[in-house]
Amino acid sequence: MTTTLTPAELRRRFPEDFIWGVATSAFQIEGAARAYGKGPSIWDEFCRVPGAIADGSNGDVACDHYHRLESDLDLIADLGVGAYRFSISWPRVQPLGSGAVNPEGLAFYDRLVDGLLARNIQPYATLYHWDLPAELHRCADGWLARDTAQRFAEYASIVARRLGDRVVSFATHNEPWVTAMLGYERGIFAPGLKDRRAAYQVNHHLLVSHALAMQAIRASGTEADVGIVLNMSPVYPATDSPLDAAHAKLEDGRLVRWYMDALFKAQYPEDIVSYLGADAPEIQHGDLRLISQPCDFLGINYYNPIVSSSENPAAPASHGAAVTDMGWEVAPQSLADLLLRLNRDYPLPPVLITENGAAYQDQVVSGRVEDEQRRQYIESHLMAVADVIERGVDVKGYFVWSLMDNFEWAEGYRKRFGIVHVDYATLARTLKGSGLWYRSLLRPAMT
Repeated sequence: MTTTLTPAELRRRFPEDFIWGVATSAFQIEGAARAYGKGPSIWDEFCRVPGAIADGSNGDVACDHYHRLESDLDLIADLGVGAYRFSISWPRVQPLGSGAVNPEGLAFYDRLVDGLLARNIQPYATLYHWDLPAELHRCADGWLARDTAQRFAEYASIVARRLGDRVVSFATHNEPWVTAMLGYERGIFAPGLKDRRAAYQVNHHLLVSHALAMQAIRASGTEADVGIVLNMSPVYPATDSPLDAAHAKLEDGRLVRWYMDALFKAQYPEDIVSYLGADAPEIQHGDLRLISQPCDFLGINYYNPIVSSSENPAAPASHGAAVTDMGWEVAPQSLADLLLRLNRDYPLPPVLITENGAAYQDQVVSGRVEDEQRRQYIESHLMAVADVIERGVDVKGYFVWSLMDNFEWAEGYRKRFGIVHVDYATLARTLKGSGLWYRSLLRPAMT
């Protein structure tokens, strides 16, 4: 692919008030895993399961963001972004997941939020990015227990009452599909269960907790927007066969419609409920009405399309397509397809692209990291976003995943998504070529 627009030309395709940002999550960058009053999370414990993490690593130090906060905030400011999306560690704020609050944990997020505002960067907070307090899982069945939804709402209230006068946006959950399906059905993410019935009960409890947390945040008096972040992909049948079409519809139901129908239609898709049979979740009266209360925004995390084959369910990409270091197909048009479809099928609130980016094998050479593939990936996906805005989809902002290389969950530190390179031996940060390009898009005078 060749560049078709200059950064200035691309920028002009977006509204003046478009939100430009970068994103991270607490467990992936903070470190300080057992310091300053923080309790253990299910990911702290999962990392100690032999073979769970590809390189045998953990999040104990990660990018040491906790101790490098001020210099990292300067790094974000230098990019010229107007917004930073970060997550709050529940066990850093509330070590046991209920009861006593950790003052040092809340003070850290005070410093983070105040530091962003001092640099004219809007704080976008996510309350849950997969790091459930381990105590809730060990002693109270974690997300399998409906009571955890109430504990989550109490945690949301604590955070909103502390930070809600300064945070402009609260997302309740990041990617509940990942929490439920990778953590409870496939067992490749924390807490490592393999039980479909459990996974769908967790799915339901996550959505109930989202709704209760939204109520708690709004009751705190904050004027911040409140919503949820979903990972979504368009699902295409691998062939024209009826079997592949049926398989694609099923996958779309499990990935997209399960969440979108509940949030925006107050129902779960009938075909998926029928498919689950006895594994369908227990739902209490009024739950779906509760779940479907209006969101102020919908966050969408998009990386790649899904090619669905009844014969080869693991088919990762279209034949001959370019792929990232994760093996994910590079397909910006699929992001446009997804956004147009959602806008057609649902009464969408304003949309934020809360994550979009790519992993490649980067190396520092003479103090520079030339990651042209990542730059092209970001540019092409921004062009897709511009296209759909021009076609009437209300996309308000875009956040690159990620600000910096970090702990990539079950892959450990082997996969690099950052526009800033992190040397894990020294923890030195180096702005990559993609980061320089993103800065030139946002701060033309720096070029």
